[in-house]
Amino acid sequence: MTYTDRDRAVQAAVAQGLVGPEEPVAGLLDITGVRRSAAELHAAFAEFTAPGAPVLHAFAVKAASLVPVLRLLAQEGLGCEVASPGELALARAAGVPADRTVLDSPAKTPAELREALALGIAVNADNREELARIDHLRTSVPSTAPIGLRVNPQIGGGRIGAMSTATDTSKFGIALRDEGARDWVVRACLDRPWLTRLHAHVGSQGMPLELMGAGVRALFDLAEEINERAGRQQIDTLDIGGGLPVNFSSDVTTPTYREYAALLRSAVPGLFAGRYGLITEFGRSLLAKHGTVLARVEYAKSAGGRPIAVTHAGAQVATRTVFVPEAWPLRVAAYDAEGRPKTGAPVAQDIAGPCCFAGDLVAENRPLPLLQSGDHTALLDTGAYYFSTHFAYNSLPRPGVYGYAASPDGVRFAVIRTPQSLSDLTAESGAAYAESLREL
Repeated sequence: MTYTDRDRAVQAAVAQGLVGPEEPVAGLLDITGVRRSAAELHAAFAEFTAPGAPVLHAFAVKAASLVPVLRLLAQEGLGCEVASPGELALARAAGVPADRTVLDSPAKTPAELREALALGIAVNADNREELARIDHLRTSVPSTAPIGLRVNPQIGGGRIGAMSTATDTSKFGIALRDEGARDWVVRACLDRPWLTRLHAHVGSQGMPLELMGAGVRALFDLAEEINERAGRQQIDTLDIGGGLPVNFSSDVTTPTYREYAALLRSAVPGLFAGRYGLITEFGRSLLAKHGTVLARVEYAKSAGGRPIAVTHAGAQVATRTVFVPEAWPLRVAAYDAEGRPKTGAPVAQDIAGPCCFAGDLVAENRPLPLLQSGDHTALLDTGAYYFSTHFAYNSLPRPGVYGYAASPDGVRFAVIRTPQSLSDLTAESGAAYAESLREL
């Protein structure tokens, strides 16, 4: 049997006790793969962009809210796109400079905006009220922060409605096709010479590339209109968002960054000409294929004639898959008690998680070698969102997360996040205030 780097990492994680009876679930991140994806992103856009044109690839922090990962990506030439005060704090802790940070959020507080303006962080205003708030803050907070305006080109959604950001009624941005909205956007820019950027994020899992290209085309055309009306190039930067879909059905990476960049060159010929700086906000596509959630099988049982493997990876780490399995299916790989790929005839079985509700299943009726107590399951393509965005159902502690570099000579691990201890969990849940309610 030919072992992949993932297979080697799983076996080493079990051998070194990163996953075992005491720590029955962990996230594993292939650092070599992450670096490769970052390099592919840079190369894809560099191939089509005019020499000297500024391009910032700002990683969407929500996809992996882990400081060492943000630091690694910064070393690979990426900035950060943040959508909350917490995400901004993580980016700063990772050493990401203000001029390589972009603040997006539909609900920025005055304090959040004031901090961004003071630090010189780029801000994309989401709506009319926020832009008015920025008007007011700029009178009291000296700032060199670039300011943009987010628009929704309303070009339609993909196959996952909850993830589609460019529908007619999306909560994000200025709805560009609503009556009077386009004229308002143009006038808002002309009245504010410091408003120099436009932003649209139409990509998401399940979104066709052609619709993503149409959204970027709408953004480009709007910038051209504003600049023509201004008689100068007021809009100098286009933030085209991210949301490149990920293939969750095999190890093949598709679509690629180059395929997307080539589509954009065709759909929006002027985009890469050098007249506009570009910002991207990719997240899932950079990390998903390089992550694995590894969990121990605690029990093997059956119900109604179907085998069930009860594992320690369920809704707390695979929330979307458990609650919306038709939109977020995951591949599952079977490993034995020593972490070796398990062999044997496929048997249809359920892969259950540890949460105390009946629907906590990451896979139903899935053909795999029959799993037994002490074996392991691996949830594949889980490098983004899954182990970094924990759902604290049943007060299950957050798992440890480890980066790895694998080769035929061995596997080296580095800690990304230690497993949450029960004492940390109880402290987080108000243990210091155990007596407080008795005083009321």
